[in-house]
Amino acid sequence: MAKVAVVFHSGYGHTLRMAQSVAEGAGAELVPIDAEGNLTEAQWTTLNAADAIIMGSPTYMGNVSWQFKKFADASSKPWFSQAWKDKVFAGFTNSATMNGDKLSTLHYLFTLAMQQGGVWVGTGMMPSNSKAAQRNDINFVGSSAGAMAQSPSDSSPAEMLTGDLETARLFGKRVADIAGRLKA
Repeated sequence: MAKVAVVFHSGYGHTLRMAQSVAEGAGAELVPIDAEGNLTEAQWTTLNAADAIIMGSPTYMGNVSWQFKKFADASSKPWFSQAWKDKVFAGFTNSATMNGDKLSTLHYLFTLAMQQGGVWVGTGMMPSNSKAAQRNDINFVGSSAGAMAQSPSDSSPAEMLTGDLETARLFGKRVADIAGRLKA
């Protein structure tokens, strides 16, 4: 069984809910980035020991939060020693609008994973894009690169749609399954 870590920043709690769903599906340990963009030494140890690292950030102004960016910049230490080379990586994001330039955030996460020498895993899910599709369907936002969710700007984390959270859970499961196969 692969060891999976979910490292994420959440500004208002929506990305935390996604991270919890991803972690549930992956059987993963949550590694929250604090409000100042920092991790503890124990959290860095968790990431170093993981077979897979799933990264998450809200999409703010078309990119990751500054707190996530601070973590990414600090990951130059494992980058320099190639400590995360060949780990499985994946990513997820949430924003208030349906598009919200979430793909830019996933591209940032993908680039960070590639710089680390990682292997990227997408959702592997078909989009819910038929006339019969409902907003609460799995992968209604229609992302292949990573899990995406949409939370209206005036909604609480408790109001997140179960379809987005189930998409995140299934995504986490897929990442853990692939990491397990690659580890074997």
